[in-house]
Amino acid sequence: MTGSCDRGEWVASICGQDDYLCLSLMRIDRIIRREALIQRLRGADPMDPYRGLLISDAEVDHLLRSLPHSDYAAPDHPSLRKLNAEISDVDGRLAEMDPPPGSRLGRLVSRLGFQPLERDILLLALVIEIDPRYGRIFGFLQDDVTQSLPTPFLALNLLCAHEEGWRWGRTRLLDGAPLIRHRLVRLLSSQPGSERPWIQRGLQVDPHVVNYVVGLADEDPRLSEFVEKVPREPGEDSLAISEAVQERVLSLVQNPVIICLKGPRGLGRRAAARTICRKIERGLMVVDLRGLLAGELSLKTAVALVERQALLRGDLLFWEGVEALSDDRTARQQWLRAVKGHGRGAFVAGDEDWVGLALRPDVSVVEIPFSVPDYETRRSLWARCLDDVQPLDSEVDTGALANQFRFGEGQMQRVVATARDLARGDGSRQVGQSHLFQACRSNSNQRLSDLAQKVAPHYRWGDIVLPPDQVRQLREIVNHVTYRPLVYGEWGFDRKLALSKGLNALFVGGPGTGKTMAADILAGELGLDLYKIDLSMVVSKYIGETEKNLRRIFSEAATSNSILFFDEADAIFGKRSEVRDSHDRYANIEIAYLLQKMEEYSGIAILATNMGQNLDDAFVRRMHFTVEFPFPEEVYRRRIWELTFPAEAPRSDGVDLDFMARQFKVAGGNIRNIILGAAFLAAADGRVISMAHLIHAAKREFQKMGKLVVDTDFGPYYTLVEDEGGV
Repeated sequence: MTGSCDRGEWVASICGQDDYLCLSLMRIDRIIRREALIQRLRGADPMDPYRGLLISDAEVDHLLRSLPHSDYAAPDHPSLRKLNAEISDVDGRLAEMDPPPGSRLGRLVSRLGFQPLERDILLLALVIEIDPRYGRIFGFLQDDVTQSLPTPFLALNLLCAHEEGWRWGRTRLLDGAPLIRHRLVRLLSSQPGSERPWIQRGLQVDPHVVNYVVGLADEDPRLSEFVEKVPREPGEDSLAISEAVQERVLSLVQNPVIICLKGPRGLGRRAAARTICRKIERGLMVVDLRGLLAGELSLKTAVALVERQALLRGDLLFWEGVEALSDDRTARQQWLRAVKGHGRGAFVAGDEDWVGLALRPDVSVVEIPFSVPDYETRRSLWARCLDDVQPLDSEVDTGALANQFRFGEGQMQRVVATARDLARGDGSRQVGQSHLFQACRSNSNQRLSDLAQKVAPHYRWGDIVLPPDQVRQLREIVNHVTYRPLVYGEWGFDRKLALSKGLNALFVGGPGTGKTMAADILAGELGLDLYKIDLSMVVSKYIGETEKNLRRIFSEAATSNSILFFDEADAIFGKRSEVRDSHDRYANIEIAYLLQKMEEYSGIAILATNMGQNLDDAFVRRMHFTVEFPFPEEVYRRRIWELTFPAEAPRSDGVDLDFMARQFKVAGGNIRNIILGAAFLAAADGRVISMAHLIHAAKREFQKMGKLVVDTDFGPYYTLVEDEGGV
């Protein structure tokens, strides 16, 4: 045990240069010594082998005299007077000392708002973690050899000088008090078969708190996987939050308020919170709530430890992943209560409504909506994010990036990092436009793949055969997207349009006339991904399920920066009917819901149908473009036959494409099937595509289409079909 010097070796080794911790520990040590001396002077024998196991009559009388309210003065003894003087001296020095900035104990006391009594209770529970020999002394003082931890009863008797202090001190160990709420100490539960009253349960300090106070660890290792520290270093302000909103948040954030940064991921919510913290010279601690929920800690404990760490660091909290609580109302309310009980400002990032959720009267909730930045802001953000990219291709067009991809600041930063990796991977000397476009597509919302089929664009303008006017219409669609910033922004049309600035196009034509190829070409020209909606994943016989699926599609598409392609669109965009029963009514509700979502959608949606007359008129009115894909005439069929043959495919001189184009009045999709079928026939027979292979493949295509094979269709080549047993 320690000696009687002002600073024992064990104290020096623990405290280092922390005089505040040294004096505080010294005070607790002297108080423990004083109580031990008092008990010995009253007759307690620390060498008694039966102490704590047997109570004599004399000890009963002593206990009765020492109960509260009894007139039982402490014994007078020189050693006791000396300890009292030392305690008074330390008390005076602590009262005059402001905890130095480097003192961990001082930081804990000031940031958690501790009173001196709470500090002393913590240190009383902590000393046994520093020197386990205190455990035997606690057993002696409590007359219980099995109790090596201090109890609330011992703590209050040692640290509270009078009855009122004792009553107030008891409240410092209840559930809502800082010591317990912040998990600094805990009261050990009674063991089965050895039930103890609350006041006799052991006080155990959290192991991380011990390491923190003595300077061995700053961060709680239980939280390292789920907590990210954002440095306080200077930086540029976020453009995602306006000056007016910044001033509003600054006036709120240092009060007990939950600031909900509402919007999808990647819009710069974290950057906005970092800007606010920088202005008030505070750090930011980002917490992955989804990860915490998957961890071993209970939600209540995890939140308490997170908030304790934030308090000790002086940081504000930024909660991410709160959508993980959407389906668990109990956990959601538990988390809200814990966050509100913190009583300090915190940021919550999510896309849900939080106002009005059973809030404490003294804790406010404020929603700050985040939406995709406008074109000019996006362009400025791209310029800022690319400023540090070296070397950067001088041809990089930030305007094209801002126009094609509706990204926020956070997404742009991830795109730039991905583009660097892509350039490094293909050996490029500099980051170019192609790297950035590919990185943009990679960092767009990929969850749309669960609801639609992703189609990798690979066709170009030279691959499609259409009349000139239809080609011009398709190019006008590209221009509509390319020049949106000029028309909506600089020319002011944005202010004249109340609804979305998206683009809706309708492709009408028979099967195989090029509708899907045209959508593919548009996606490639614009540098966007193409998602083909699988109607089997959308349409449901159950009431309300179709709307739910459509809501998911449009919600995910809003952040996917992709083109939505609804093939066979008349299946879900059909005409509304007269209401004869409940099924008709709900079918019409589905169509009305679709109309609403189409108007709200800010991206590009293409509807393709074989039967345009079956579409509801309201949808047709909302189309920016309607492109008719006609059945190809002979001159166009001839071109399709030629373009569909790869240059590498071996073809005999006898192949008569003029005859094939003139004789077979089929669409481009059928032509493709015939050529591909002939190629496989040739691969198994001579390795050169001949007219016989094409005629045989045409026969198979006719059979598949349900058409009769007659001599007038095949002309002089009918004998090839007839020899095979044709009809």
